[in-house]
Amino acid sequence: MIKNYLRSAWRNIARHKFISFINISGLTIGITCCLLILIYILNELSYDRYNENSDRTYRVTRIFYSRDGSENLHLSAVAPPFGPLLKVAFPDIEKVTRVLPNGTTVFRYKDKLFNEKNGFFADENFFNVFSVNVTEGDKKTALDDPYSVMITPEIARKYFGNEDPINKTVILDNTKHEFKVTGVFEPLPSNSHMHPNMLLSFNTLKDSIIYGEKQLETNYGNNSFYTYLLLPKNYNAKMISGQLNNFLDKYVHMPGTPPNIKTSQTTKLTMEKLTDIHLMSHLDDEIEPAGSMTRVYIFSIIALFILLIACINYMNLSTARSALRAKEIGVRKVIGAQRKEIIRQFLGESILVTWVALILATVFSWLLVPYINQLAHLNLTFSSLFRWNILIGILCLPFFIGLLSGLYPAVFMSSFKPVYVLKGVLKVGSGNISFRKVLVVVQFSVSIVLIVATTVVFQQLSYIENKSLGFNKDHILVTGYTGTLTKQFESFKQELLKNPAILAVGRSSRIPSGRLLDDQGAQVIEGGKSVPTNIELKYITTDFGFMDTYGMRMAAGRNFSKEYLTDTANYVINETAVQQLGWKTAQNAIGKDLTYGNTKGKVIGVVHDFHFESLHQPIIPMLFFLPAPSSGYYNSISIKLNGNNVQSAINTIKETWHQYVPNVPFDYTFLDDRFQKLYDAEQQESKLFTIFSCLAIFIACLGLFGLSAFTISQRIKEIGVRKVLGASVSQIVVELSRSFMKLVIISAIVALPVSWLLMHKWLLDFASRIELSWWVFLGAGITAFIIAFATIGMQTVKAANVNPVKSLRSE
Repeated sequence: MIKNYLRSAWRNIARHKFISFINISGLTIGITCCLLILIYILNELSYDRYNENSDRTYRVTRIFYSRDGSENLHLSAVAPPFGPLLKVAFPDIEKVTRVLPNGTTVFRYKDKLFNEKNGFFADENFFNVFSVNVTEGDKKTALDDPYSVMITPEIARKYFGNEDPINKTVILDNTKHEFKVTGVFEPLPSNSHMHPNMLLSFNTLKDSIIYGEKQLETNYGNNSFYTYLLLPKNYNAKMISGQLNNFLDKYVHMPGTPPNIKTSQTTKLTMEKLTDIHLMSHLDDEIEPAGSMTRVYIFSIIALFILLIACINYMNLSTARSALRAKEIGVRKVIGAQRKEIIRQFLGESILVTWVALILATVFSWLLVPYINQLAHLNLTFSSLFRWNILIGILCLPFFIGLLSGLYPAVFMSSFKPVYVLKGVLKVGSGNISFRKVLVVVQFSVSIVLIVATTVVFQQLSYIENKSLGFNKDHILVTGYTGTLTKQFESFKQELLKNPAILAVGRSSRIPSGRLLDDQGAQVIEGGKSVPTNIELKYITTDFGFMDTYGMRMAAGRNFSKEYLTDTANYVINETAVQQLGWKTAQNAIGKDLTYGNTKGKVIGVVHDFHFESLHQPIIPMLFFLPAPSSGYYNSISIKLNGNNVQSAINTIKETWHQYVPNVPFDYTFLDDRFQKLYDAEQQESKLFTIFSCLAIFIACLGLFGLSAFTISQRIKEIGVRKVLGASVSQIVVELSRSFMKLVIISAIVALPVSWLLMHKWLLDFASRIELSWWVFLGAGITAFIIAFATIGMQTVKAANVNPVKSLRSE
């Protein structure tokens, strides 16, 4: 019997090729979208789960409170003493491991120089916590000895070619510190929250020349150490996290904190699961940019809606085809077929169509994954679908979709009465029509929401790209600073400025596009006394050329100048700092006494507010000061180019760099590229939204095509009568389209408030954002209306041009 059902289903598919093509196309597109989104979601959810101990590994984070008690900063790393102290305080912890990113560091092998950006100091427990495949060396002892290093095969080939890397030595940062290669490890998978290519022994930091053992035991201010805890199996992490405040009060006393203030009142430790880091953790100073669980939810909903739209299409197109199959159903019933057998027949046909669509969708998904990766800068793999639990779900998909999309048409068409259908009289209750209209309203509501979302995301990204940041970020080249330049920087700078393509040069501890994390505490003079402020005043060390390089404008006072020797004890602040310090105007702030950290000085200038961080963040109070001339307390050099001969300028900088710093490779980026990377996630969203919006609209049009085909097939004789009575083609088109246009208007009424709420919430993530314009919503509604009218027009014009003699012949 099943064989007969399938044979009959295949014959019906082949007989009605056009409608079958539309059915299969709609389902194929819908399932393809679902599979691609599923691959993306599986990739996002898989982060760090490759670790054997992922379910019982936690990262320690640190919160700092402002003086008013509010949360000020939540760091993903903590100070170095916390790891060992936690092991002492909580003996149940199996292992503690700490890693310290080494930043961009120069390594030398023989006469080769390399800039390495992904080197990490890691202690000997690293391999007990993280699952890493070590191909050479003994992972139990490879990081025990100071000045030992483990590398990836890529680094081994880069440094040593085809030679065996074990026991080879590389020199760190142009010093005499030789690191011996003790092992080779495979790179961590792409779905890891960190990707070291060099692991340096943590015990090296105990050397006083590098860091110092005392610093590791007592320095609670350097929160750069990512600390992970491995707990016993089936252990309740709350037994530790609930006692962390008591732990701080017992073991830690922050320097400068009054005796009556508990440590837990100024700072707090928290624990987060390793598997939550990528999607759930959006803390300051993450090792790598994190994903977003919100984005996972959004695309999950989009996938479900697209699949629902595809199923609705099948329902509408199947019922539209019912007029063509009415006599078949009537004959089946006359010769004894029962209703349940007809239902099974139609469900079998629906499932068969879905199987064909699934096979095609699988092929298309496999072909499209590389293009999605290239377009959205992702690292998706089609093989992620090959897990047994995922495969079972995919193989069950045709039955689920087949039943969901085929049940209503099967029940609807099996209800036809033979006495009517064999006479050629097919009546359909208005309730059925209303149900299908509701489905079309749902389809177009989703489409309009996606149109609005795509437009708003695009507008916000355009706003980000074009918004004035308060300085000129164009044509600014940024390179790292090395202490070797400190004594000869002025000569280096003047050599660069000989090239007319180079306009200005400046140094700073941080550059725009990074986060502002440094604060030493500010005090102002009130009533003749020095009083601590309640604001967090973030600082940047600069030289005399920094603000000129960025074209920052002064609101009052002056910039730092070489003509004033006392400027090393003076400050420049921004307008937000003026307001929060209570000085009201920029001019009032000039000459005010200010103690920052342990240094007393005066405010000599106020710079206009500018966006140092991404536009996700509000502008915060900032302070600039000059370090002592011999300290070299800088991390970056910013070089302003005129933009006319960029390559000539780069060549000059590179040659001059090698002349003054021959032992450090020249490496650079452009500031506008750094800002662009801050919004990679939004760029991905924009591209994916656009793709899925277009597909959802296309599928929705197929659904509207189905409903118009169904309705028009029921009104052929009415059209014939109208033409006989003198109605024109345009009048008939308007009459037939009116009911469908009402559906689109209803869809807009439903969708626009929903889309406003969703996009308003999305924009709240940006401190600087666009205002939602009424024309965006009106435009989305009009776009949907035009698309719908064009879709319906194809059917109505064709029906209106039918010769009334043919349509009225049976009368």
